[in-house]
Amino acid sequence: MPAIRQHLRFILNGEDVSLSDVAPDATLLDFLRIKRSLKGTKEGCAEGDCGACTVLVGRLGRDGLVYESVNACIRFVGSLDATHVVTVEHLRGANGALHPVQQAMVDCHGSQCGFCTPGFVMSLYALWMRHARPSLAAIEEALQGNLCRCTGYEAIIRAAQAIASYGEAGNDPLVVERAAITERLRVWRDGARIDCGGRLIVPASVDDLAAIFAENPKATLVAGSTDVGLWVTKYMRPIEPAVFIGALDEMKRVETHDGVLRIGAGVTYSDARKILGEKIPELGKLIARIGGEQVRNMGTLGGNIANGSPIGDMPPPLIALDARVLLRKGSERRELPLEDFFLAYGKQDRQPGEFVEAIHVPLPAPGTRLAVHKVTKRRDEDITATLGAFAFRLDTENRVAAIRIACGGMAGTPKRALGVEQALLGQRWCEDAVLAAMERYADDFTPLSDMRASAEYRMLAARNLLMRVYLESVSGKAPVTIARDVAA
Repeated sequence: MPAIRQHLRFILNGEDVSLSDVAPDATLLDFLRIKRSLKGTKEGCAEGDCGACTVLVGRLGRDGLVYESVNACIRFVGSLDATHVVTVEHLRGANGALHPVQQAMVDCHGSQCGFCTPGFVMSLYALWMRHARPSLAAIEEALQGNLCRCTGYEAIIRAAQAIASYGEAGNDPLVVERAAITERLRVWRDGARIDCGGRLIVPASVDDLAAIFAENPKATLVAGSTDVGLWVTKYMRPIEPAVFIGALDEMKRVETHDGVLRIGAGVTYSDARKILGEKIPELGKLIARIGGEQVRNMGTLGGNIANGSPIGDMPPPLIALDARVLLRKGSERRELPLEDFFLAYGKQDRQPGEFVEAIHVPLPAPGTRLAVHKVTKRRDEDITATLGAFAFRLDTENRVAAIRIACGGMAGTPKRALGVEQALLGQRWCEDAVLAAMERYADDFTPLSDMRASAEYRMLAARNLLMRVYLESVSGKAPVTIARDVAA
């Protein structure tokens, strides 16, 4: 049994904060604006889409103290223990001078009504700390999660490109304070369980989480809160008691053994993208289109699987790769194919008190091609209408030797296209075979109509994605063959 602490503690700009009476559904945005009168952080969409509430959260990890942009509107206070929260107010110097990021926005006319400006400033600040002279592509990606309705992005991009010309800004607060903040946070990582009246719990370890959840199977597990946050802000759903698991280092590990990539359930999209981009490039490309940078910094792969959404982006390609999910209840563990984890809409093969601990992804065998295509109304930061994932291998006679196809948005769960696979297996990889297999989608799926797409559109898009994969493969534009990496 670990030591128990009855309060959260974090640094807000330059101030130490200790909270013992905090509601599990208290958002960082409300805390900043209502409790601390820090009004620079704005509320726009309250769902992590517009970026007006962007702040930075610094946390100690394997690479030292790392600051990431996050959406304060869906980030819960309960997830902030041993972190440094930085708002736009902290950027100005002691004499009131603007930070170079802010000054560049002024000089380049990057603001009109100003409502979205603090969020843009914080996103550009996070980018500036990583790359003093970012490329246009890096700037556009950093601003994926920030919406502006009046200025337009051209002036903001000019500001981002101009920041480096203001010099290194040796008095930048996060540069000056870095060593001191690092030491303060290191002391605060005391290995204790946090329990605020049984309503808000932060486990000390994965073993502690297993014990807590086995005893409280109706508790809400909160990892990145990119989904649970909307339960609170949009649906007013109670989440008490809430168990915050996003800071468990043990669930953030990624390891490769015997050709299988073991990904901890707490690995964020941002971290997964770096690793998967090297091991399985098509997954890295997909992650770049999941939310904005703020969402990718918070959301986790385990959470995307555990919530069982039929339009979750990661399950279809993982199913196509024959991934397996590791479930844990107390000290007991079991493993099952990911495709079998999803039983029906809103229902997964998970017992009370059982949670997703890791995902095991076989690295594709030599000669395997993987293609993943996401269909949305907007290219960036949009919810999937239909997603198709295709893993296939051709033999020396150009016949389909192996194939797995999984789709999202086509049923109540992420689901394989078994009839389409059967129609293609053993056939020559040619247009006639693909056209015939496209008709089998109607046997595999009965999609629904909703605000994102009609059932007819989804069926047509899914069929066309198969043809797209074929045409790309014969035109030489298909994803490169992926070789198994067993040495990593």
